[in-house]
Amino acid sequence: MSANELQQTVARTAETYGIPGMSVGIWHRGREVFAAHGVTSLDHPLPVDEHTIFTLGSTTKPFTATAVVALAERGLIDLDAPVRRYLPGLRLADERTAASITVANLLNHTAGLDTWMLLDTGDGDDALEKYVGDLEELSIIARPGERASYSQAAFNLLGRVVEAVTGQTYEQAVAELLLDPIGLGESTYFAADAMTRRFAVGHTAGDDGPAVVHKWKLHRAQNPGGGLASTASDLLRWARFHLGDGRTESGERVLSTEALHGMRTPTVELRGSSIGDAFGQCWFLKDIDGEPAFAHGGSSIAQFADFVVVPGHDFAVVALANAEPGGTPANWEVIRWALEQYTGLVDRDPEPVAYDAPRAAAVVGDYDVDMMTVTVADEGGRLTLAARIKPELRAASDEEMPADCEPANMGFLHPEGDDYIVTEGPLQSQRGYFHRDRDGNVTALDLAGREFRRV
Repeated sequence: MSANELQQTVARTAETYGIPGMSVGIWHRGREVFAAHGVTSLDHPLPVDEHTIFTLGSTTKPFTATAVVALAERGLIDLDAPVRRYLPGLRLADERTAASITVANLLNHTAGLDTWMLLDTGDGDDALEKYVGDLEELSIIARPGERASYSQAAFNLLGRVVEAVTGQTYEQAVAELLLDPIGLGESTYFAADAMTRRFAVGHTAGDDGPAVVHKWKLHRAQNPGGGLASTASDLLRWARFHLGDGRTESGERVLSTEALHGMRTPTVELRGSSIGDAFGQCWFLKDIDGEPAFAHGGSSIAQFADFVVVPGHDFAVVALANAEPGGTPANWEVIRWALEQYTGLVDRDPEPVAYDAPRAAAVVGDYDVDMMTVTVADEGGRLTLAARIKPELRAASDEEMPADCEPANMGFLHPEGDDYIVTEGPLQSQRGYFHRDRDGNVTALDLAGREFRRV
């Protein structure tokens, strides 16, 4: 497959989805191929290439997880130990949860913690310490180990564990453990560093087309869960490390092969989720056309990063885009094209079954997490799903927030059962399911690995 064909695909996809700038990298059996299209910013345009910095959002989480596993190999962290061994002052809304959650629960999203806590604790070295000091405000949605529910707050808490056992800031520790030895010199957690190099900014849809979003990344306490910025070039180097034996290209040992590959061993199964079939130690694990793969995706202020590795084909692909709402769909269109062209693997969405009015009536309503409401509606012959930031949070914030996902078609995946798929819009391809209590009443909705409780 020629670089020219990849370039044409990236350009066509970016234009189709209204993406000002896109950068893609592919690793396949010893060869790197890059393609880029467009500009860093519509207001101050510079050409995008494989060395352009994009914010990664949650694609940061595997870096935090790998650092934690490296510290465990050094004897500084016991993954099965209670988090309070390292943070004895930890307080949560539920004392039993605070006393019993383990580091492993945080790594695979089984701690029972709600998704977010958008608390700005400043840009100082104590940002994570202050954040964790206020975790009593975070809702508890399940007992530890009871179920998987994706949590940003859990990974920010992991970042504070890293600080406690190393005596360094989270960012210093990750740099020394991973970024520096692996050679990820284009990756950074700090805007002041990124601004000295070529970097992309986010865009959101407006009446006259995409418009620049005038905020670049979240506050510092969110760094462990979503604060890294990087390039297609660095992310392919990161993929090569995870495809390897735990040593860097210079031969330095960062992790044992067993620990590195163990991160992609299933730890908890996921039901009906577009994230995958299971969580490893952070990684999203899924079967693509019969082949095991590990992956992670993320979004951060109108920038989107998606990362997929198929070890059996010595294949990795990263896609970066700088606009909403089309960023994730554009990334996945390129990823699926690359999977098929380079490996022959086909990744397609299942088709929903026909609309059924009684089934629709049972699930219509609002579903909440801490900062967002998902609304399922029956619009006369079709079900739709919308996801919106809570109005009171928008009103209380002086920061720009992600755009809402307006109503988009969804449907059930089977004639019986509660699994569903979204078939259009920015949440296209997202799969999930509805929870029912013992009496058969719908009590919650699972979307992107998160539990939204019915209002």
